Amino acid sequence: MFEFAGKVAVITGAGGGFGRAFAQKGAALGMKLVLADVSADALAQTVDALRAAGAEAIGVPTDVANAGEVEALAEAALAAFGKVHLLFNNAGVGSGGFLWESSANDWSWVFGVNVMGVAHGVRVFTPIMLAQKEPAHIVNTASVAGLLSPPAMGIYNASKHAVVSLTETLYHDLRLAQAGTAGEVGEVGCSLLCPAFVPTGIADAERARPAGLRNAGRPTRSQIAAGKQLQRAVQSGKLSAADVADLAFEAIAARRFYIVTHPGIMATVKLRHEDIEQLREPSDPMSLKPEVKNAD
Repeated sequence: MFEFAGKVAVITGAGGGFGRAFAQKGAALGMKLVLADVSADALAQTVDALRAAGAEAIGVPTDVANAGEVEALAEAALAAFGKVHLLFNNAGVGSGGFLWESSANDWSWVFGVNVMGVAHGVRVFTPIMLAQKEPAHIVNTASVAGLLSPPAMGIYNASKHAVVSLTETLYHDLRLAQAGTAGEVGEVGCSLLCPAFVPTGIADAERARPAGLRNAGRPTRSQIAAGKQLQRAVQSGKLSAADVADLAFEAIAARRFYIVTHPGIMATVKLRHEDIEQLREPSDPMSLKPEVKNAD
């Protein structure tokens, strides 16, 4: 079992949504918190609220797409608390619409945060954790969109599929790096979080897009429709961010790799795998299972 009290957690995307819920859960378990977000104002609100409740927490404004800023986040964590035991690579953004209508800026923004943000976190923090020779754990936030391919979500789907593969590979790499003569599991582990749609700020992520990556033209009809669908789906989610945090910390404590918050989605995941195995055309997940529509 992974012990939380007194340990240090680094959480990206902590200004709201899952990140804030992870921070609140970590504080309730007695963890010391290093919180990061691209929005300094939202981050300060989270940090102030946690400190007012008695938590030990610092905030480090961070654009996870920037390698240097993630390195600075690690330096700040070590300067404040000396070690890092739990890392949530959680920051994420989304962009919808038909694939061919997505701009180069759309691809750069979403992949910069969703994929390179996770990659930078793994690259910077894993060596720190391995050198500590203490129990430590990394949680990468993907999505059920990393297990399925819903229409009009191509960039987001691709980014989350990348996180799924990255994290599964991280699991294997950690086992190889830490294997003893008997091949036992080492001190540093990892988990893959695949939530479905939950009421968070993901639908409003456009506000955090850097000025240099904004689109000059107006959104297309498919992009507008995708945005409205995302808003509806997020608001209809039956689990809260706090519920997802509870599930994530339970999985970390048990050292469980896959964290699927909406198990009803697994029938559609199985159907996709069967499509692949039988070499047939892809089934549309949005038309087959209502759980997908309640799925982040």
